[in-house]
Amino acid sequence: MKIAAKLNNVTFRYANGTAGALNSLSLTLKEGECVLLCGASGCGKTTVTRLLNGLIPQYYEGELSGKVTVFDKEIRSTAIEDLAGIVGSVFQNPRSQFFCVDSTAEIAFGCENMGLPEAEIHRRIGKTVTDMKIRGLLDRSIFNLSGGEKQKIACAGVAAMLPDLIVLDEPTSNLDLDAIRELREIIAVWKKQGKTIVIAEHRLGWLEGLCDRICLMENGNITAELSGDAFFGLTTETLNQMGLRAFHTEKNYLDGRNGLYPIKPFSEHGRITLKGFTFRYGKHQALAIDHLEIPKGSVTAVIGHNGAGKSTFTRCFCGLQKGFRGTVSIDGKPLRPRDMMRLSYMVMQDVNHQLFAESVLEEVMLGAVGPSEDAALQILEQLGISAYKDRHPMSLSGGQKQRVAIASALLGGKKLLVFDEPTSGLDFRSMECTAALLHSLDKAITVLIVTHDMELIDRCCTHILHLENGSVL
Repeated sequence: MKIAAKLNNVTFRYANGTAGALNSLSLTLKEGECVLLCGASGCGKTTVTRLLNGLIPQYYEGELSGKVTVFDKEIRSTAIEDLAGIVGSVFQNPRSQFFCVDSTAEIAFGCENMGLPEAEIHRRIGKTVTDMKIRGLLDRSIFNLSGGEKQKIACAGVAAMLPDLIVLDEPTSNLDLDAIRELREIIAVWKKQGKTIVIAEHRLGWLEGLCDRICLMENGNITAELSGDAFFGLTTETLNQMGLRAFHTEKNYLDGRNGLYPIKPFSEHGRITLKGFTFRYGKHQALAIDHLEIPKGSVTAVIGHNGAGKSTFTRCFCGLQKGFRGTVSIDGKPLRPRDMMRLSYMVMQDVNHQLFAESVLEEVMLGAVGPSEDAALQILEQLGISAYKDRHPMSLSGGQKQRVAIASALLGGKKLLVFDEPTSGLDFRSMECTAALLHSLDKAITVLIVTHDMELIDRCCTHILHLENGSVL
């Protein structure tokens, strides 16, 4: 088989000290091969993908030694626009790669930038839409698409450019199980077309039968390589010892059970009552909950398929969403939206929007009420990020940033904590640390967790709230 890409003795250090440095890494990719990169947060997976698509060194600055070639083009001497038709990228957060507000225009955007004739662009869009079965997503507002739908549009935009190499960085971190199955089908189509595919991922089970080779990374290097058959034959115990997640969880809480229900014995400490919760995006009814009671002191998972209204619900619940209607009362006492804002703290899905300070320790102390520096360091230690206390938050990996935001939430002295996908991009050990900390919180604190992570639910949640189409199922 021909060589698609080769990294030869590559060492890289980000100029701003960002996690994910590489240390004398060598990797050869063969044409038509599907390769999985896995390992702990900050091990260098994303850095490898950025080298392959030219973002390093053309966009991300740093010290680079060694040689990287992609289809015989040396990345340091190749303009990033010259790689666009050769390498396609699908990022963890598809919003970060969108340039248009209309889904069809977004699919066409890359082809237009390549200077293709209009007729050829229409032909490519038509074939891509047919291959990926996404005709129902055409001519839609990007802002009204669910996470899974946005990921499909991102994949379609890449596929329409007909690249030979496709890299995907944590593509399922915010997807439900149905959306993951659909993404798997898309990648299977690419594989049949002979594309070379590289996937950096923590959620592993969905890739069984797709990946030809698995590279386990640690501290910026590849420590082990296994065939697909050998890797997916490993036991859960072995995977966890390696710091990796199980291939499949025993439970799927989206299997049709209804309403708010407990999954662990729990003693109520009062209740939070919601009445007449409604919200619309234009003519679209995004939320319609007549009556709901949530136990105070619970750790409640808010689940549902992509587009079910989970994030909208939590924003309304915290008093952050303008234009919603409804009332919240705690132990019978009615509260206004501004009261809920004072009581609550939300860790957003994209934590980059809420990191402000110059160091991790300063960040977690920024909104702290009362706790000393020792208390802050203790929480950082519990979350496994105390070693980064003097680092700039934006220099951390995605999973490490997520834990900084969680630490800030826990030190804020709020009585209602809301987490939107808190374990997206987290490896097994980081997820366990996060779950243990959330499970150990004082029962005076009520926690809502919007999540697709069944392992997290098993480890720390006391109740589950299942939403679909903006209503309690």
